[in-house]
Amino acid sequence: MEDKKLDIITLPIEGMHCASCVLRVEKSLKKTPGVKEANVNLATEQAQVIIDKELVNFEKLKEAIEKAGYKVSDNYLNDSESEEYIPKEQLNYIKSLKKDLLFAALFTLPVLLISMLMMSERFNNILSSLAHHIDKVLFVLTTPVVFISGRRFFISAIKGLKNFTADMNTLIAVGTGSAYLFSSLITLFPSSSNFLPMQNYKTLYYETAVVIIALILLGRWLEAKSKLKTSDAIKKLIGLKPKTANVIRDGKEITVSIKELQLNDIVIVRPGEKIPADGFIINGHSIVDESMISGESIPIEKKFGDKVIGGTINISGSFDFRVSAIGKNSVLGKIISIVEQAQLSKASIQNLVDKIASIFVPIVIVIAIITFLFWLIFHDSLTHGLTSFIAVLIIACPCALGLATPTALIVGTGLGAKAGILIKNAQSLELLHKVTHVLFDKTGTITTGELIVEAIYPLNDFKEKEFLQLIVSAENKSEHPIAKAIVNFARLNSIQLLEPGKFKASIGFGIEAEINNHRIIIGNEDLLKSNAVNLVDLNEVQNQITTEGKITIYCAIDNKLAGVIILSDFVKPTAKTAIDKLKESGIKVILISGDNKKVTEGIAKKMCIENFYAEVSPEDKVKIINEVKKNNRILAMVGDGINDAPALASADIGIAMANGTDVAIESADVVLMKNDLLDVYRAIQISKLTIKAIKQNLFWAFIYNIIGIPLAAAGFLNPMFSAFAMSMSSISVITNSLRISRKSI
Repeated sequence: MEDKKLDIITLPIEGMHCASCVLRVEKSLKKTPGVKEANVNLATEQAQVIIDKELVNFEKLKEAIEKAGYKVSDNYLNDSESEEYIPKEQLNYIKSLKKDLLFAALFTLPVLLISMLMMSERFNNILSSLAHHIDKVLFVLTTPVVFISGRRFFISAIKGLKNFTADMNTLIAVGTGSAYLFSSLITLFPSSSNFLPMQNYKTLYYETAVVIIALILLGRWLEAKSKLKTSDAIKKLIGLKPKTANVIRDGKEITVSIKELQLNDIVIVRPGEKIPADGFIINGHSIVDESMISGESIPIEKKFGDKVIGGTINISGSFDFRVSAIGKNSVLGKIISIVEQAQLSKASIQNLVDKIASIFVPIVIVIAIITFLFWLIFHDSLTHGLTSFIAVLIIACPCALGLATPTALIVGTGLGAKAGILIKNAQSLELLHKVTHVLFDKTGTITTGELIVEAIYPLNDFKEKEFLQLIVSAENKSEHPIAKAIVNFARLNSIQLLEPGKFKASIGFGIEAEINNHRIIIGNEDLLKSNAVNLVDLNEVQNQITTEGKITIYCAIDNKLAGVIILSDFVKPTAKTAIDKLKESGIKVILISGDNKKVTEGIAKKMCIENFYAEVSPEDKVKIINEVKKNNRILAMVGDGINDAPALASADIGIAMANGTDVAIESADVVLMKNDLLDVYRAIQISKLTIKAIKQNLFWAFIYNIIGIPLAAAGFLNPMFSAFAMSMSSISVITNSLRISRKSI
């Protein structure tokens, strides 16, 4: 964050159950002076708040949340360093739900059994004289359920009332409270029935109150357990970390907790152990499996000076390394942080759902009251009126609306993380499926970015060894990537290097040098022509040289053409397949490069890319992107270098390769950890799956309420069935979202 006064705080919140809860917390936080932005996620039960540290602190944020009627967990900062990702408060919440559910079930079963027997004519005739006493038994059995198991609903409803707001708890409290109070009034004051259109004791609603409370607790317990599965991706990432590390302190090897690891600690890693942090090897060598971070299936050899990454596995050999990064500054820590931030962010579609939810509960209460009055006035039936009133309140489900979008987004970003695709925010995941054009940088993105010598053609009777010795000795003084590739080739072929007497580099053309009284010129055609070198001898090798997408270097010795060196930048193995899949999906692909037109055109032809731009500066890349974005096109830019950073930031979606520069990765919205271009296509597919799940969730959530509320108002739904249906609607939304994680991409 650019402004040093601003900070991001993540607050786990207890007590949220529906979309209207989310809106209530957000409003309360945004009203707090010093809060710049607040996003609350129902699925993760967390708030992400951007604050001005000079104006607001944790205590003020906590006060704002409590004012809204909710509670901040004691462990208010989500700790990615903990061995378990699930906060204790969340586990305690699940335990308390289970405890209240079992307590409710203990009393609900006898209440339900007695109520069902009372409906039997035979039982009714036998015990008709004891009916009033049975009502008192039901009262005694129901009261603990309402005031112990159901207390959470009433407490939340009262807090909401104090803040002039209503949520799902309000509907449950009013519904079950009405059933309980009405039944208690008739039981404790039998004469009151004389003033009401009552029939007999069968119109009591004890079983309705206890069954609704029990079913909703069951639904919330199942919902809470289902929510845990949505964070599987982060749990698995955290699971990559070892719990301990062997470090050398005061000359002795000791074992410390991963939390006690410090920068510059010397850590000993033995075969089969996980590497506990990022660092650089200072002693020993080994083979390390980095597949869990990079996706590279082949283990990598590590030696002195090489970087090792925390969470990867040492296969063979032992080594010592100096810790260079721990916690959230490590590679794994940054990955976890990106996934966490993405899962806490909010998609634009969620804002619309939150607005609908904010008026949903008040509308439902109004509908319930109208329903009650309708049955009472026009049908003279208190029984139908109260039953329908309770059914309307209970069938309504803002929970499903609130969970529809965030659960799908969490599972979608989690699926991406498992596949090595880090999607930084919900907005990017939401937009990816709309991409119409993808611009690929060439060097380091479509190609490996590492030049190698592919062929050498000595001319004019020059022997290959003599030719190479002079050419490579001259190139050894240059820092250019082409020169380094030629020198590496010579070393592999054991060419002995000579020391140049004179050396001159001409940027964009090549080099000139003197070695053992020979004048050496190496570069492009223009450099050789400007030195009056006759290129006519190229004709004898012209048919052998394939220069499409490759670099041709011309070499002269003593102003006589001595040979040609062909270099190439290899195309990545999956590049062509990725581009083909994108084109099959109807997405237009464009190649963009700062390299010369001849080389860029060759790669474009090889990749079957019709549109390409060559010799483009970083500023020109931005201009091209802005031009392509016209006419409502959605553009994704894929790059890896510092020069790609402006383009990545300007595109609708910036996609960076993980082996690229930090600047490029910081500028991007999506990071491909495996450096596999097929993951561009996979990222778009993940977005499509996620958006499809969101639409399905919202459709069923809305349809459920559109159909359920009128049926309840018309008297077709029993309140107990309404409670069951309401609980299942939330669970179905989470279950549908979890289906994404089982999809193959």
